[in-house]
Amino acid sequence: MTDIFLSASAASLAELLAFDPPGWGGNLLRGLLASVGIACGSFGLGLLIGISGAYGKLYGSPMVRDLFGLYTTIVRAVPELVLILLLYFAGTDLVNRLLTLLGYAPVDINGLVAGICVLGVVQGAYSTEVLRGAILAIPQGQIEAARAYGMSPSLQLRRITLPAMAPYAIPGLANLWLIATKDTALLAVVGFNELTQTTRLAAGATKAYFTFFIAAGVLYLALTLVSNVIISRFERYSRRGMPSVVETR
Repeated sequence: MTDIFLSASAASLAELLAFDPPGWGGNLLRGLLASVGIACGSFGLGLLIGISGAYGKLYGSPMVRDLFGLYTTIVRAVPELVLILLLYFAGTDLVNRLLTLLGYAPVDINGLVAGICVLGVVQGAYSTEVLRGAILAIPQGQIEAARAYGMSPSLQLRRITLPAMAPYAIPGLANLWLIATKDTALLAVVGFNELTQTTRLAAGATKAYFTFFIAAGVLYLALTLVSNVIISRFERYSRRGMPSVVETR
């Protein structure tokens, strides 16, 4: 009797998670791909903002330093869900108001673009502080040598600053990447169809809440494990030529 029950449960589970309708497996994978796409876009945008913010806070004029300081303070102080709701709805409304004032028709902003921009602004505040700390960790002799050779700021950034700060920045940026993959779930509150929203729809339609939320957890875990493997390779590459922790004991 127990074998019959287990077989029936396994068959029901396979049917629920099948890739073809009425299964929801294909929808879950599409939701995962949407989450990964948003995470990649927001992390990249946040990294660009972070590089600008770190340089602005370290080498900018007093006004630039104050503006970036205000930005990082506000974003890190306000809960991310509140920021997402504020930027998603108020931001899109502000864009359309500006377009109207300039004589253009309002536009329907793509949900993917809006999600990437919103999370990118959040990521940028944290990336600014991670990269600022990494730049400060660079031995000042390297920066002074680059200036003595007459390198321009852009050349110094490419040849000296970015390679030298990478070993110090990657652990913090790795955490921000993993946070970005989880923060995509917050976009479910604005109706974007990423993994968490898809899971909620599947669970609500089938009433198999435990099954689908466990499946979503497994997918997030798989994404984290794959990310850890890739990040560890980047970290080893960035630390080439540097003494290992074992060698420094």
